[in-house]
Amino acid sequence: MSPAQLPPPGWKVVIGLETHCQLATSTKLFCGCANQFGAPPNTQVCAVCSGQPGALPQFNGEALELGLRAALALDARVPARTKFDRKHYFYCDLPKGYQISQYDEPLCTGGGIALAGGKFVRLARIHLEEDAGKAIHDRGASSLVDLNRAGVPLIEAVTEPDLSSPQEAHEYLVALKEILQFAGVSECDMEKGSLRCDVNVSVQREGGPRGVKVEIKNLNSFANVVAALEHEIARQVQLVEAGGAVQQETRLFDADARVTRTMRTKEDAHDYRYFPDPDLPPITLAREHVERVRSRIPELPAARRQRYMAALGLSEYDARLVTQSRASSDWFEAALRHSDAPKELANWLNNEVAALFSEPASGVRTLDELPFKPFDLAELVELARAGRVTRAGARTILRAMLARPLAPRELMRELGLEASNDAAQLERWCREALVGRDRIAADVRAGQDKALGALIGPVLKLAGGKADPVAVRETLLRLIRTP
Repeated sequence: MSPAQLPPPGWKVVIGLETHCQLATSTKLFCGCANQFGAPPNTQVCAVCSGQPGALPQFNGEALELGLRAALALDARVPARTKFDRKHYFYCDLPKGYQISQYDEPLCTGGGIALAGGKFVRLARIHLEEDAGKAIHDRGASSLVDLNRAGVPLIEAVTEPDLSSPQEAHEYLVALKEILQFAGVSECDMEKGSLRCDVNVSVQREGGPRGVKVEIKNLNSFANVVAALEHEIARQVQLVEAGGAVQQETRLFDADARVTRTMRTKEDAHDYRYFPDPDLPPITLAREHVERVRSRIPELPAARRQRYMAALGLSEYDARLVTQSRASSDWFEAALRHSDAPKELANWLNNEVAALFSEPASGVRTLDELPFKPFDLAELVELARAGRVTRAGARTILRAMLARPLAPRELMRELGLEASNDAAQLERWCREALVGRDRIAADVRAGQDKALGALIGPVLKLAGGKADPVAVRETLLRLIRTP
């Protein structure tokens, strides 16, 4: 069954998502250990996060601030009171034997995200909790546990079962990641494990009863969410059509084989023996505090896209690319303060600057690694707009900016790339390019203007990046068509 056939005719798919997002705090949720990715194993651990007897948790107020930001950015309802509970289960990466989470009085309820097609994906709740450690199993031979991640603050955003396809799940996750990044809640870097997703999926015949829900745990990329759902939907449909029954269970996704596999029988809430944590008093959420947090939330991605389109004249495509991350949008805003050419800036940022990240020779992978600043790009764009440098010359300058701490104007002069306005010199370059290309010239005279492409390149090469392609084209046409 191909992904294009999902769900197949006569079937309905029901999907809910549980997204875990590590909060961008400086320390862990209940102790002073650093919340920092990449440290040597078990070096950011203390008596509290390693579960030593008698160690008492102390709540990190910064996590509450970021959790509230997430809630308000997603238009959720924040209650007057919230509390922590103990969620009991046994695993090697959970040294206390329970996880401090929230059960019946979560941080917030409601809210959600609107998809492009008009569907509104409702949130059931967002709650705060601590992360577990990281366990690495060597095919049953041995297991290694790193507790650096134990106690790192998380929010878990749980949707209602409103999604009906893998594609909708992907769209929701992209939008959620954008909102949390822009609100300053988290880096949402899936490679670092700061954003992880569990999916719940069931299938049912049209008009029939709700199917049995299966959970797929710890999906670490949006592509894997889509692939896991595609496989699991097809598996469940084929199982039921063959006369079998779907079992309620938790499964894992094998990204290499692109299949889901049984992990364990699914637990219910009572299996975790939730009860209020006796070491952590309930938290009162004063309206004044909540409104102060709301006032500190920056403009969110959907609002920025609308502003860029309405006030700056960007296309929807360019506005979406510019706002694909908080970093790119902030970089664009900073460059815009030095330029009155938003469309050209967006074009350069989305194309020429973005191209640097895929070039191994550039040595940069993100905007933060660029050695030049937004105002340097604004100056380069202005040089190109004013005709001081050609597009090709500007690209050369952009790459030179990676290695030389000089302004674009200085690099233009140093590299000899200032555009030539000498019509006589341009004509000499064009005449030189025409030598020995009589057949191409004849094709142009016969009305085949596309043949000019074979002449423009040689002229630009002779000009060494100093000639404007439009002027080259006009000069070639005049020379070819003039008797």
